Amino acid sequence: MAGMTLDQLRIFLAVSEHLHFTRAAEALYITQPAVSAAIQSIEQEYSVKLFHRIGRHIEITEAGKLLQVEAQRIIDQVALTERGLRELNELQRGELRVGSSLTIGNYWLPDKISNFKRQYPGIFVNCTLANAEEICAGTATGLFDLGLVTGEVKASLKGLLEQEVVGSDRLQIVVGKSHPWFERSEICLEDLSTTDWVMRESGSGAQQMFEQALQSWGINPIDLNVILVLSSSEMVKAVVESGVGAAALPELMVKKELQISSLCSLKVKDSRKGYKVSAEIVQPVLKLKHKQRFQTRISRAFEQMLIT
Repeated sequence: MAGMTLDQLRIFLAVSEHLHFTRAAEALYITQPAVSAAIQSIEQEYSVKLFHRIGRHIEITEAGKLLQVEAQRIIDQVALTERGLRELNELQRGELRVGSSLTIGNYWLPDKISNFKRQYPGIFVNCTLANAEEICAGTATGLFDLGLVTGEVKASLKGLLEQEVVGSDRLQIVVGKSHPWFERSEICLEDLSTTDWVMRESGSGAQQMFEQALQSWGINPIDLNVILVLSSSEMVKAVVESGVGAAALPELMVKKELQISSLCSLKVKDSRKGYKVSAEIVQPVLKLKHKQRFQTRISRAFEQMLIT
């Protein structure tokens, strides 16, 4: 038995993605007969049908679906092995794939990446920004070598992801100049339900932390009057800065606005026990990596830099 080759697997995956022999050939820069021959060779070798030919269209079979999963796993492992071999040059070349939640990526991570690039100038750093939920999912599926988020990791992913705290930030309750709270330095927990709120979407790490804090204070998040839900903390900051509502935003991203007094931060006091206690919202910066996937020397070097 000759067995399958990596080229045949790559051709098969292209056909299964495009469900079209000609488009697969174009994507791979080979001829359509070469694609047909590769698929036919696998089918004959193992006496299976990988695709149903229905007129001008094709559909993947059950055997094809099985091969699709396993072929992708093999190709991914080969890619990781190749990366590992390339790294035997003392970290002079290679790629680091980092996924980061938006605020961490915009305000906390740039210094870390700059320091890493100074030490390893030949390493290409590919950094993707998205909300915390998407970064957790991408790290679990191998899209990223490392993920950096604030907030909670979904229970369904905790078994796959190793977590380590590598930093922290705190959420600040902020308002703009035209807000009635602007001249105040503190508010009571009871005040939180008396104003409009501008929030991040539910997949945001900052939003998760704020909702957890509210619940720990005995406040149901749905009792707040939320007038806007936005997909970017920068948008939330701009809206609140213009005078619309209040928001809970990471301290990292409002530092400048607090210095120039376009935003005011307010301490939250809990006086329900007869004395005032500051109710702070501290959010850890979590480094995530897959528990079982191969970790490259590059990712291990970056990890070390994050914790030193």
